[in-house]
Formats: sequence, structure tokens, C-alpha cells
Amino acid sequence: MSRHLTLTIAIVTLSAFPAAQPARVLSPDVRPDRQVTFRLMAPDARAVVLTGEFLQGGRPLEKDASGLWSLTVGPIEPEVYHYNLTIDGVRTIDPGNPDVKTGSTPSTIASILEVRGDRPSFHDPQPVPHGEIRAHWYESRTLGSLRRLSIYVPPGYDRDQSKQYPVLYLLHGANADDTAWLRLGRVNVILDNLLAAGKTLPFLVVMPFGYGVPPNQPAAPGENTRLFGKDLLEVVIPYVESAFRVAANHDNRALVGLSMGGGQALSIGLNHLDRFGYVGGFSSGLGAEAEFPKSYGTLIGDPDVANSTLKLLWIGCGTEDGAFNASKQFSMFLATHKVKHTFRETPGAHTWMVWRRYLHEIAPQLFRHS
Repeated sequence: MSRHLTLTIAIVTLSAFPAAQPARVLSPDVRPDRQVTFRLMAPDARAVVLTGEFLQGGRPLEKDASGLWSLTVGPIEPEVYHYNLTIDGVRTIDPGNPDVKTGSTPSTIASILEVRGDRPSFHDPQPVPHGEIRAHWYESRTLGSLRRLSIYVPPGYDRDQSKQYPVLYLLHGANADDTAWLRLGRVNVILDNLLAAGKTLPFLVVMPFGYGVPPNQPAAPGENTRLFGKDLLEVVIPYVESAFRVAANHDNRALVGLSMGGGQALSIGLNHLDRFGYVGGFSSGLGAEAEFPKSYGTLIGDPDVANSTLKLLWIGCGTEDGAFNASKQFSMFLATHKVKHTFRETPGAHTWMVWRRYLHEIAPQLFRHS
């Protein structure tokens, strides 16, 4: 019997294998002298421009023969900055940088540059006891939706089951979400460091999603704050006070926010003096000065009651911030009506660099008044 051997040869084309990945372009490249080089491999691009919080205006990158664009700037002061590249007119992030700022809308997406100094900053992680970040979902009966809270609990919260804690309700700005104060504001790191240094009391931080009307959806003036305030007062606060060991009274509640959230904190807090003993606004969205008497009629109606009820009313804004004039006008409005408050005027624009510093400044003042 003859035997036949059949030989099958498989021919595999190169296309069956993934193409070799291009070499990674290092960007941003932060040097010890705090000079920073930005790079982009884009042979077909016609123009690339860098914009960022560390620059005045835009700076063009230059292209070499291989198609690599680059620009070196600095030295840059130690901080955490946001920046973008504009490639042939299209604003985008730095594709070489995985550290990205995001939010609830795409309008504020940016790359993140961190330049470290010779010693740790107040918002740098350090070898100290750390609190925990917890995500809690709750059903909002006022808004008819499932929503999330980001919550910071201080170190040791779970050890002593008899201890009750004050609560800071901390609000984000427009286009952000409940995680913004953690990712961009570093609230947990700031408080961990302050606690370890004995400069602040331990308290919980509750960060809700600050939209009563979904982002980018049209709303009548004041409607977003009205709906969000209803959810905060009627749902969020009762939920927190049932789910966590917190002191459920006026003297142990603070309401603070930035930008949109600053306007919300002032509007809600100063019209509910029975609920909050501490109120603060950073770069606050306040609306027109002419509306102040109507918006804060309860507050100015009896300033003696306001002054005896409020433990702290703190307002801050950078002088290069578009919200500065409104903040200063609001401070003058309060002074005219003899409402005690702190107005903090500092250098800076509408950025997290300012807001982190404000949080670091105000946190030691919370919950210390008898």
C-alpha cells in the first residue's frame, strides 16, 4: 500500500501581525532646573502652539527634519498646571502625557503638568496617616435620578465608633463633577497633611455632583442652583447624617465651593443660616450686583442674627480672575449691611492653583468656634 503525505504550508502575511509601535515621545520632560520641554511627533502638521497656566498667551513649537515638534520653557515655578496643544487650529491634549484633567463636559479637558520644588508642597502626598475616599450612590427623590457622592473620611474614622465628626460640604465648579476636588484639588492630601501637623480638626468632606440641571442643558437663571439646593438640603444631608457618624447640627456643618459651586454655597448657605455655621466661596459665580439685595434679602434683613449665627463667612478671589469684581462688590455689599465676613484678595486667576491654597487656608478655621 502506498502512502501519500500531504504537506500543508501556511503562509502568513506580515499584515497579520500588529505594526511596530512608534517610539514614545517624552512630553512633558521636566528637568531638575525646572526647565520643561514639550514634544509632539506630527510630521504632517503645519503649526503647533502650546498654551498653559504657566504662560502668557501661546508659544509655537518648532519642527525638525524628522517631524518632531518641540519647545522648552522655564524655569517654571513649582505647582500643578493645566495646558493644551493646538494642532493646526484644533485644541487638544498632549498625546505624550497620560495625566489628564477631565470633567462632566469636554470643554475643560487639558493635560496636567506637575513641577516639583525642593521640598514637598502642602498638596503633595507625604508619609503621614491618610484618610479614605469613599464613593456612595444615592437615589435622589427630588431630581428623580441615581447620583454619586465622593466622601473623604479622616484617618481613624473607623476606629472609634462613638466619635461624631463635623462635615464640610464642598462644591465643584462648572464642567466638573464630584471627583474634581479629589483629582484636581487634592483635598484629601491637603487635609491629611494639615491633620498630621495639628493645624486642623478632623472632619468629613462630602462632595456632591453640583448639577440640578444636567450640564450643557439650557436652564432658566438660578434654576440649577435651586434644584441642586433642594437635593442637597432634602436628600444629601439627611443621607449623610444617616450613613455616617456625623454631628447633625448647624455648628458642625460647613458649605464651601468654587466658581459655580462658590455661588451655590453662598446662595444656599446664606439663605439657610439655620443649617450651616460656616460658609465660603472661592472665585464665586455671583451674578449681577443689582440682584444682591433680592438674592440675599434674608441675610441683610437682620444682620445681627446673621452675625450671631454664622461662625465664619469667607470669600476669596484672585485679582486676575474674571470673577474678582463681582466678589469685591459682594464683599462691599456685605460690609454696607454690616454682615461680618472675611474677604481674601490674592494674586491669581480662575485656577485650581488658587483654590487649593484657599482650601488650605480655610480648613484650619472650620469647626473651631464655640
